[in-house]
Amino acid sequence: MRIRSISLNNVRRFTSPVRLEGLSNGLNVLCKPNEFGKSTLFDALQAVFFKAHSSSDKDIKALRPHAGGAPEVTVEIETDDGRFTIAKRWMSKPSATIEKDGRLIAQADEAESWISQLLGGGDGGPSGLLWVRQGLTALTEGSKKEQKAALEARRDLLSSVTGEVEAMTGGRRMDMALARCREELLNFATPKGRPKAGGPWKAAEELVEALLAEHKNLATTATNLRHDLKERKRKRRELTELEDPEAAASRKERLKDATAELQAAERHAEAVESESRKVDAARLIVTNLKTRLTTLRDSTKERTDAEEAVANASKEATAASLNLESAEATRAKAQLQLKESQIAYKNALDALRASQRRQAALDGAERRKELIERIKNAQTARNNMESAAAEAKRGPDSKSLRQLEDLASDLTTARAIRDGEAAQLIMAYDEGSEGKIKRNGEELPGDRPLAIPNGADLAIEGIGVLTVSAGTGGQDDGSVDKAEKALFAALERHGCTTIEEARNAAEARDAAEHRRMEAKASLDSLAPDGIEDLRAKLAAIPELKEVEEDVPPLADAEQLLAQADDTRLKAETSRTAATDHLSDARSTSSRIDAELKAAQERLSRATASLGRLGDTDETALNDELRRATTALEAAEALHSEKVRSSPDLAAAEAKLKRAQSVEETARAEIVRLKPELATLDERIARSAGDAVEERLAETDQKLEVAQATLARIEQEVAVLLRLETVLEEARSDARERYFEPVAIELKPLLQLLWPDAELSWGDKTLLPTALIRNGQEEPIEILSGGTKEQVALLVRLAFARMLAKHGHNAPVILDDALVFTDDDRIELMFDALHRQADDLQILVLSCRQRAFRNLGGNSVRVTTRSLSSNTA
Repeated sequence: MRIRSISLNNVRRFTSPVRLEGLSNGLNVLCKPNEFGKSTLFDALQAVFFKAHSSSDKDIKALRPHAGGAPEVTVEIETDDGRFTIAKRWMSKPSATIEKDGRLIAQADEAESWISQLLGGGDGGPSGLLWVRQGLTALTEGSKKEQKAALEARRDLLSSVTGEVEAMTGGRRMDMALARCREELLNFATPKGRPKAGGPWKAAEELVEALLAEHKNLATTATNLRHDLKERKRKRRELTELEDPEAAASRKERLKDATAELQAAERHAEAVESESRKVDAARLIVTNLKTRLTTLRDSTKERTDAEEAVANASKEATAASLNLESAEATRAKAQLQLKESQIAYKNALDALRASQRRQAALDGAERRKELIERIKNAQTARNNMESAAAEAKRGPDSKSLRQLEDLASDLTTARAIRDGEAAQLIMAYDEGSEGKIKRNGEELPGDRPLAIPNGADLAIEGIGVLTVSAGTGGQDDGSVDKAEKALFAALERHGCTTIEEARNAAEARDAAEHRRMEAKASLDSLAPDGIEDLRAKLAAIPELKEVEEDVPPLADAEQLLAQADDTRLKAETSRTAATDHLSDARSTSSRIDAELKAAQERLSRATASLGRLGDTDETALNDELRRATTALEAAEALHSEKVRSSPDLAAAEAKLKRAQSVEETARAEIVRLKPELATLDERIARSAGDAVEERLAETDQKLEVAQATLARIEQEVAVLLRLETVLEEARSDARERYFEPVAIELKPLLQLLWPDAELSWGDKTLLPTALIRNGQEEPIEILSGGTKEQVALLVRLAFARMLAKHGHNAPVILDDALVFTDDDRIELMFDALHRQADDLQILVLSCRQRAFRNLGGNSVRVTTRSLSSNTA
């Protein structure tokens, strides 16, 4: 198979048709910068050959442009049977067609089968060996599915090569024998060696497990039956003992005796409590008498002390009253002197201020002129700032403008998606006929696509109106109308009709804000504390015509004010001293008055306390206290005697509680045992009727047979596994004959880079495992990135040559496969590509324009195609 051209439409960035053409049989090179779409070409080619047209998986969705649309890929190929065109479309109206010389030979599923046969069946075909996706240079990279497809392709190649040296243990017969062995093994086991669901091995295992479970259940049932018989015997014995008449009578007698003993103890405890209350009453009488005696003594002493305190406080109050009258007279005189000095000081201060105003008027003429000019300029700046601030509130701000821009972008995107999926018209006018077809009153342009998502009415001059219907596919889903309404509503909120008008309004708002800030800066510099502050400063500078003429000189006014101030300060000092003396006198008088009042209240309380005690004297209270103390001692002695003779109430309560517990436990046990015995009787009768012992013996026999069957199957599986191992070992010998032609094909390629180098190979992967050079074996995984990609590329070129020799020509496609190779080795790799390109088709895709300038080969080109030519 040789690829002659690749065409893409609506594939990622290629929203318009493009075509890769000029592909020859040998080395073909497409060297373009990043984001040109080289990897897109690779993925599109991969999709044509390995993705069904009905697929919509993530790989197909990844081909769809951001603006939407159905990806379309067309590939022209050439085989020994002629030239064919493979075309596929995914997502919307999916299709697959195969044409030969312009004639349709297969479509839909038949087209997919034709492609599968072309690739030799399987998911990977030769591409699993030969096509290198960008970033997946190594032979063991890619998804699990891609790795499996590549392994199957290598195994097919193994069978083809070893067929030349066919032996009893090698080649296709070996594959058939191993396949037959594995087929037999799969009847029993999974690929991982476990019993296969639905197979005889699994069935035998399940039967053994079921019989073991049944045996276990029956054995458990038999054991439970024996346990129930023993338990029934024990419970019947317990019930008989509990219901024995003598035992029941003994329990009742113990309960009766314990009840009588507790009642006697409780009566004695009540008597002890009565004597205790008598003791408490006698003790209360003694306490009250002691309190009355103490109160009598304390109140008598308190009255004597209070009378003495009242007499002393009365003398001190008279002296304090005379001192207070003297202090008030002194303060009144000082207050009058202070008032006269304050009036003199005010007059002197007024004279000084008049002198200062006259002097300030003489000195402030220039300052007034400067302040007047600053106030004028500041007022102008404030007016400009307020005007600009008002303008800055009109029109959208930056955030609103971004929202409007986003809505406009959404509308553009919606229109692009609608027009990309909609039916389109292209009018090609004859010369002199331009503009004779109109849509909605406007001339229809020529040679330019016009989308008609909802159809169109075309007025044809001199003929009539042609109505074009959009049909059921690709119609406008209303997203454009929604986007237009959202944009126009947002524009209307800001008082605009178009996005351009909104942009102009936003610019005007920004300009006004700039002017406002400039005016504010000017105002801040002219009046940092505000215009009113400037006006206050101007008002503080008097004009000469406003000041008084008949005022003393400034120096004389200042001297007079100093003298008046000195007199005023002395008067204030005298007034302060008199005020402090008056305050002290008032405080002393108030304190002494309070002490006199407190002493009088103290005397009143002591007199009242003695009055409440009545006529009782101290001797009578002492006699009454002695009698009450004797009565208390007698009551305490009687109470102590009662306590010593008290029975143990807690012991009586415990004895009764134990007797009650024994009786209640016996009744509860009888109630519990009767239904349990009934349940055991029923369960024993049911188990005895099921013939458990007989069924257990029968299950033992079935289990022995099933285990023998399972052992036989396991022995058969073991034999098959051993046979598989032997056949694998035999096939490994055949692989040695496969590796020899691969090594022969690789030797001249490897020697371009490393003289006398060779590769060692893995039996299972059929891939190189180590590079042998200079007598040392280096595992592939420890080689540098550049060396790994060089080995991988040379191995692929060798595989491609071997496939070609066995009648399966497949193109080699490399998408940036030499990204780690240095300048010297890349020249040698170019030589290897040219060496293999004699009878192979190789397509190299790269973004390294400078490095691949020396590759040579056929430079392919990418061209665009118009929709009209594409339709034709």
